[in-house]
Amino acid sequence: MYRRIKDMRVDHDLTQVKIASRLHIDQSTYSDYETGRISIPVEALIRLADFYGVSVDYLLERTDIREAAGKEK
Repeated sequence: MYRRIKDMRVDHDLTQVKIASRLHIDQSTYSDYETGRISIPVEALIRLADFYGVSVDYLLERTDIREAAGKEK
């Protein structure tokens, strides 16, 4: 379900530990997000989108447009 959050992490050469730290959660919780075992809270999605500079809709695979609405290129 959340393939893009893993893809974004890998594309940026980051570990689950590093992203989990930025979200202030355990690595195991972040792993559960990536595998879809648990749903990602809205606040975490927003933080990830801001960190990667993409829209939440992009992370949720609702669009293939990376940029958030109103964001300049």
